[in-house]
Amino acid sequence: MEARTQPTTHATMLGRTPPGAAAPAGSAPPPLKAESRGLSFHYGKFQALKSITMPVHEHRVTALIGPSGCGKSTFLRCFNRMHDLYPGNRYEGEIVLYPDNTNLLDRDVDPIEVRMRVSMVFQKPNPFPKSIYENVAYGLRVRGVKNRNLLDDKVEASLRGAALWDEVKGRLHEVGSNLSGGQQQRLCIARALATDPEILLFDEPTSALDPIATASIEELIAELRRQVTILIVTHNMQQAARVSDYTAYMYLGELIEFDRTDTIFFKPRRKETEDYITGRFG
Repeated sequence: MEARTQPTTHATMLGRTPPGAAAPAGSAPPPLKAESRGLSFHYGKFQALKSITMPVHEHRVTALIGPSGCGKSTFLRCFNRMHDLYPGNRYEGEIVLYPDNTNLLDRDVDPIEVRMRVSMVFQKPNPFPKSIYENVAYGLRVRGVKNRNLLDDKVEASLRGAALWDEVKGRLHEVGSNLSGGQQQRLCIARALATDPEILLFDEPTSALDPIATASIEELIAELRRQVTILIVTHNMQQAARVSDYTAYMYLGELIEFDRTDTIFFKPRRKETEDYITGRFG
C-alpha cells in the first residue's frame, strides 16, 4: 500500500491502517464474487433499503458502516435470505453471485441452499444446545451427509479454520455453551465454514466480546479471507479500518459511498462520509 505523506486527524484517531489486501489505487480491482443491483427492501410498508448497487470483491473483506438504523444489517441479511423467515417482507432488484450468475433473490432459488453458499455469524454467539461436534456438523447433516469419516474430517477442518481445534479437540462431545464467549463465537464461525460457503457474513461479530476475544476474531477474519469472501457490519470504525479492504458508508437506507477502505477513511469523496468518519455526524 502506498505511503501516506499527509496524515490527518482522523487517521490518528483510527489507529493502524487497513491490511492492504485491496489493489493499489489506479490498478484493476479484484474480480467480483457478488454484487447487488438496484436492491431495495421493504418491511411491510416501510422501505429500509433504497436501490443499492454495490460490488463485493472476491477474497476481500468489505465493511458496512453507518449510524444505527441506516440499513447495514438489513442489507447484510438480504445476501442469505434471512428476511424470508418473516411475513410481509419484500425484495426488489437483484443480488448476483458469481461465477454462475445466480440471482440469490430469485423465487426459484432455494433459500436453504442460499444459506449454505452464504453463511452468517451473528452479533451474539449462538451455539446450538448440542455438542461442539454436532454444532459444526449441523449444516452438513441438513445437507444429508451421513458418512462418519467425512463428518469427522469436515468438523476438524472447520474447527482448524476457526482457530479452535487445539482448544477443543479433547472435548468435542461437551455442550458448546460450556465454552467462553470468544470460543463460542469461533465455534459459530466453524459451524458457518463447515458447508464451504462462498461468502461469510458477520453482523457485529465482536460487539459482545472483550478486547482480547475481539482481537482474536479480527485476526481470524484476516486469515479467512484467503478462502472466503467476507461482508462485515460494524459500528466500530477502528475495526472497519483494521480488518477491511473495502468500506461502504450507508445512511437512511442509501449507499452514500463505496471505495477502498483507505480512500473512505483518508480521502472520502462525499462530505457526508467525511462528517461521519471524523465524528461531526452520527
